[in-house]
Amino acid sequence: MDASRFFTHSLRDPRVARILAAAIEAVNPGTTVERYLASNPLSPAGRVFVLGLGKAALPMTRALSRHVNLTRGLVITKHASSLELQAATATVPDMGIMESGHPVPDARSLAAGRAALEFVSSLREDDLLVCLISGGGSALMTAPSVPLENMQALTSALLACGARIDEINTLRRHLDQVKGGGIAKATKARVLSLILSDVVGSPLEAIASGPSAPDPTTREDALAVLQKYNFLPGEGNEPRTHKDTGTQIINTSSLRDFVVGSSETPKPNDPIFSRVGNVVVGDNALAIQAALKQAEQEGFQAESLGSDWQGEAREVGLELAHKLRVTTESKKHPFCLIAGGETTVTLRLRRQEPTAPLRESTLGKGGRNQELALAAVPALAGIENALLISLATDGEDGPTDAAGAVVNGETLQRAKRLGLDIAGHLSRHDAYRFFERLGDLLRTEPTGTNVNDLMFLVGV
Repeated sequence: MDASRFFTHSLRDPRVARILAAAIEAVNPGTTVERYLASNPLSPAGRVFVLGLGKAALPMTRALSRHVNLTRGLVITKHASSLELQAATATVPDMGIMESGHPVPDARSLAAGRAALEFVSSLREDDLLVCLISGGGSALMTAPSVPLENMQALTSALLACGARIDEINTLRRHLDQVKGGGIAKATKARVLSLILSDVVGSPLEAIASGPSAPDPTTREDALAVLQKYNFLPGEGNEPRTHKDTGTQIINTSSLRDFVVGSSETPKPNDPIFSRVGNVVVGDNALAIQAALKQAEQEGFQAESLGSDWQGEAREVGLELAHKLRVTTESKKHPFCLIAGGETTVTLRLRRQEPTAPLRESTLGKGGRNQELALAAVPALAGIENALLISLATDGEDGPTDAAGAVVNGETLQRAKRLGLDIAGHLSRHDAYRFFERLGDLLRTEPTGTNVNDLMFLVGV
């Protein structure tokens, strides 16, 4: 990966850029698949089919096709360039490729879910279905038990409430036929899933909502998530507006009825999983290890802060800023501390009237990595020769064209000279426009992979 893609106004050190590039390159989707297959070759006997699902589905599929003759395939992804389409169809002539909706499922996601069920249900017992699963799969493929518009509204509202991805996926598994082991249940074939994890800790049931994995959660767990985020108060069948987000959601009694009345998802002891294998071939920890190795080669003292960071983005930003300031004063330069995980952003906008819904124009623009960086700006003011970098490994932080942002000790003064109000931008969740003015947005373009987020605390 070209390290210069990471340069911003404040990040010009090629050593640091190479550390970031090494982290992303280590979790290149094709490389992770090839690495696994080199040590675990597939048996040439019988027909082999592929179902690619997620942002990294196309490169993972191309890598698989170099090791085995594929009979047929279906790839469901977010972006598919013309070059990727040509490469995929050249290696597997009978290949269906579908672009779909993310982070909220849309009509294309519904079509993809139907196509996937039809595809896997046509396979025989002596066939092998290789599922290549990566981040974004939960939204990209859906076959909901409730109307699509209700799933869209519920997903949007939960995201706005700051619900954790594992909580959202618990609901998805109980409201969707292709999730929570749904793909494994729908086919007679043997199944091998190679998984690029975008979930903290890599629980199989959470990655793309576990299409080929057993579901350890229950309908009661799904109801508990609805209750936690205030989606189950009151009675009646009328549509309701969520009190925090202003989003109109499915009527509460119907939503409860759908969850309670649904069939329970397959559990770990279900016989169907005797013919299913799930293997994580790449994750956030792998990216951190590659970054640590590169940092040491560049002459930095390198240390991992773990790959399980979660919580409110602005709170994590403050914690990491404090860590960077203390480390700058106590550790010899150059150093590089690396953290991984996935934070959340809870919308906290005030309405002019208590009952007025949030208007889209009231919202700013940004993502969790940009908000994390913005919250760190005041805490790092005046610190010398240090950088805080937060980035989404897929190159897309929230609904923006930026992967994240860079902060140093001069950011606050530069912002003041430009008349930027940090508190105002933070209150509007408008980190994108803040860092855009400063020239410190990380614009890597889509990286083709997705293993959560990475945060770098660097002393140069």
